[in-house]
Amino acid sequence: MTLLISVFAAVICTVIWYKNAPKNEMMVGVLCWLYWGSSIMWFVDAVFEYAELGAEYFTPEAADMLNDTFLGLSVVALGMVIWVVALLIKDPKGVVKKALTKKEITT
Repeated sequence: MTLLISVFAAVICTVIWYKNAPKNEMMVGVLCWLYWGSSIMWFVDAVFEYAELGAEYFTPEAADMLNDTFLGLSVVALGMVIWVVALLIKDPKGVVKKALTKKEITT
């Protein structure tokens, strides 16, 4: 499930990035790299787990699938957190800078 969730997130982000490719104001490319990297990591993990378990790999128990689902969703959430932090640090539209330098007018 972790591999499946990561690949879906990577494909969705890649489509969004490709649709807005020339601009890239929201740095969606960073999110694509994060999700594709995690997809490759989970794929390698699946290959090694299959080598260890054999055909038993394809019949996981319900508790294992639930744990893998939560782990996959956690990876997607962590990727989004990293992306938001990178977006706030880079601040491509200058929104954070404007908010921090805005002076209150007192009367």
